[in-house]
Amino acid sequence: MQTKKYIPLAVNGGIGYGAKLKPKQLAVLGQYLEEESEIELTTLQQLIVQIPEEELDEVKRRFDEVGLSYYKVGKFVKNIRTCNFCKGEEEEGMPVAKELNRRIAGQEVPFTLRPAYTGCPIGCGEPLINDIGIMKDQDTYELYIGGLSKGRDARPGKLVRANLEPEELYDLVDRILDIYRENGKKREKFYRFVDRFGFEKIIEELEAV
Repeated sequence: MQTKKYIPLAVNGGIGYGAKLKPKQLAVLGQYLEEESEIELTTLQQLIVQIPEEELDEVKRRFDEVGLSYYKVGKFVKNIRTCNFCKGEEEEGMPVAKELNRRIAGQEVPFTLRPAYTGCPIGCGEPLINDIGIMKDQDTYELYIGGLSKGRDARPGKLVRANLEPEELYDLVDRILDIYRENGKKREKFYRFVDRFGFEKIIEELEAV
């Protein structure tokens, strides 16, 4: 008897204010999970589910229909973590967070990379203690890298640049990911890469373009 193969997917309700799911989304999830399946809830506002490989295309189609977002599991850029509440989509720059997520989530990198976004300097989305952090300040954006949230080495990220317009932000993040891919060692966590390669050297490469 052939053993059924399962593919892990990281699933959430899309980029928005906090981790929210609708009843119809939960119902669709339930259709494709076996009775004894375990669902992992991560700190990145994701559910990790195991999908039978032969059903994968159908599952993705159904997820699309009900607005569920799904991502690869492993050494990829994760979906952007966002604030749990804000004052309004346009005011807090959520369209920028959604566009940045569309551009970078799922990109392959040397090791799992966690980006975070917050719509104001209060920082509910914890951008300063994630690998890549974006903070909206009035009408522009600040970009931080190299934050770490846990352990003895916990520290805030360093400011790469402030007063960024959306297109400048997208371009800088793309180039930082390129630098990490080109120079990072296999399974080298991003904060360790920043320490080894050097924050100043990253800035030099960004400014050289």
